[in-house]
Amino acid sequence: MAQEKKAWGGRFDKPLDGFIEEFGASLPIDRRMWEEDVRGSIAHVRMLAAQGIVGAEDASRIEDGLDAIGCAIRDDSFVFDLGDEDIHMSIERALIDKVGAVGGKLHTARSRNDQVALDARMHSRSAAVSLARACLALQGTLLARAEEHLGAVMPGYTHLQKAQPVLLSHHLLAYVWMLARDFSRVRHAYDAADAMPLGAAALAGTPFPIDRAAVASTLGFASVVPNSMDAVSDRDFLLDLTYACALAMVHLSRLCEEIVLWSSEEFGFVSLDDAYATGSSIMPQKKNPDVAELTRGKTGRVVGDLTALLVTLKALPLAYNKDMQEDKEAAFDASDTLRDCLRAVRGMVETMTFDVSRMRSASLGGFMAATDLADHLAARGMPFREAHEIVGGVVLACEREGRTLQDLTLEELRAASPAFGDDVLSALDIDAVVARRTSEGGTGHDRVREQIDAVRGVLRLEAEWLDGVTG
Repeated sequence: MAQEKKAWGGRFDKPLDGFIEEFGASLPIDRRMWEEDVRGSIAHVRMLAAQGIVGAEDASRIEDGLDAIGCAIRDDSFVFDLGDEDIHMSIERALIDKVGAVGGKLHTARSRNDQVALDARMHSRSAAVSLARACLALQGTLLARAEEHLGAVMPGYTHLQKAQPVLLSHHLLAYVWMLARDFSRVRHAYDAADAMPLGAAALAGTPFPIDRAAVASTLGFASVVPNSMDAVSDRDFLLDLTYACALAMVHLSRLCEEIVLWSSEEFGFVSLDDAYATGSSIMPQKKNPDVAELTRGKTGRVVGDLTALLVTLKALPLAYNKDMQEDKEAAFDASDTLRDCLRAVRGMVETMTFDVSRMRSASLGGFMAATDLADHLAARGMPFREAHEIVGGVVLACEREGRTLQDLTLEELRAASPAFGDDVLSALDIDAVVARRTSEGGTGHDRVREQIDAVRGVLRLEAEWLDGVTG
């Protein structure tokens, strides 16, 4: 590539090695930030004109040129030159080609260091808003399914062994709360990115009388980064975004793992819609939960993105280092992957069919009323550890005889302990077992209704925040 095409070429006698030029280019990755680069440049040149640093006529020509470049990129008529190192140089080259040497005035009082930090922060804000909307949409779908099946009983598990019966609604709402925390983390990532770095220049600021606050206001930033060295070297906002994505993917993987299990013949709790399942090339009978499995698999990829970014930033001295060119690919991949998975999982959850009868039948197995038997004895004054021992013996006897707790008579229970009261059989009723869980946050019907009301309030607040942010 010809030396004169490089914006920094004046100090060099020899052109950059062809392979190294390709090795060092970030354009294939950062070209997606073209809109942020154009918007940021327009805000910058308007400020330069307002401060008298660039003449009004020159600024107008530059802005018109940037608008035209933005339109060309948007309609795919813009030709990217692979010799351009990054999106910033690509747009600047095109601007000078379009408006002449005056286009070079755009770079007055700024560096690519603060320019790329600006673009990355703007892009992170947009990504955070997009992810928050997708997160809210999945929460709404889970809430709708929980309301639709209020009262349906299913087995609750610990160690993937049947433990105690719960309401299906209660189970689904657990994921709504996880996603609410994910929304909060995405919102925090937005706030972390919502400070304007432009004006830091390379690292030390600029002698030109710039107005950073004016640029921040034009671009909708809440504040400016107060330290010029931190402004060009901080990538915490990308870490915050990538961390939020990684943990949200972990949550989705948990939901998807359960859907994989629930859709198996052994469980049979759900049936996936044909639009969200695939078949086998050799086994005609198969209906595979590929959406759930692929989401589960992509979780490792996003966790890897977080690890990669953490290691890239580890031990970097101030201020800017070329290592930081590697920051965007991981963050872009993490946010893209999470956004797509949120959309896919939402469609899968929205369209799958719950077999509530099968879930209820499964709730009768596994001796899941055993704790209630022990609680019955404890309520009559017996120490719980003694009650636990007695009920454990009852369970063991039932297991040997191939019976359930519900098969037992009052006489058989009293043979195990005379402390069992006349009303003990009611303790074994599955609906009653669920209904008795009346502690705050429990699976009792009234408590779940309270949760639903609380979730509606949380989702309203999330929607209000989205209505008020800059995307």
